[in-house]
Amino acid sequence: MNNKSFDHKRIANGYAKDRPWLHKLVMDKVRSDCTLDKPFKNGLDVGCGAGLSTKALKLICDKVTGTDISGEMIWVCKSLYDTPEFTFYTAKAEETKLPETPYDIVTAAGVVCWVDKDLFLDNMNSVMVKNGLLIIYDFWISDKMAGNAAYTKWYHDQYLANFPKPPRKEDIWQQKDLPDSFFIKNQVTYEIEHEFDMDSFIRFMMIQSNVNAQIEGGHKTEKEIYNWMSDTLKPIFDNKQRTLIFEGYNWYIEHK
Repeated sequence: MNNKSFDHKRIANGYAKDRPWLHKLVMDKVRSDCTLDKPFKNGLDVGCGAGLSTKALKLICDKVTGTDISGEMIWVCKSLYDTPEFTFYTAKAEETKLPETPYDIVTAAGVVCWVDKDLFLDNMNSVMVKNGLLIIYDFWISDKMAGNAAYTKWYHDQYLANFPKPPRKEDIWQQKDLPDSFFIKNQVTYEIEHEFDMDSFIRFMMIQSNVNAQIEGGHKTEKEIYNWMSDTLKPIFDNKQRTLIFEGYNWYIEHK
């Protein structure tokens, strides 16, 4: 993984402060989908960002390690999770270090759209136990806000028009594309609801890759974007809490 678009202090701090902890709800779904009755022993969270996904993995695992290509993200993680159960270090998703004890669970949230799949899986093959579980998951904002068609129009006609999605891989992994050492047990999709007021929603949107590309590319300033969002979203939020719909997926892959 060579994309370092998120290796900025602004993004790292924003991930820690302004991203809702929806990863916990994903782990609740993992418990249900996999009928877990006991915690895993040693887990790895690849592309851990500011540690929200690592904190979520800790809910179902005794000890966790988080890695990210961004040194700024890892710095935030170490400052927030300074306990023996958490370990963090900077590394590409394809270059995880060999652990003293192989991992029995690995999670990768919002990562596979950036990685070299073959190199990543070859690396996971080296660091995981046999019969270990690899969970690839992601969730993202959709064009849906509960009971608010105006948001859908804003999302398509204004947001995406001003902040187009940067290029990324969006293919769904299939068994025929994986090495023999990995078996896709299940792939599920779902929706998550989360309430925002207008300010918290804007702060969340300010750390989206679409927006970050415009800021880091020098096309727009943070202040310009915040003011534009505030002006265009006022009639949509109307000084109320609004429920945004996130869409997501979990892929459960066994290391054979």
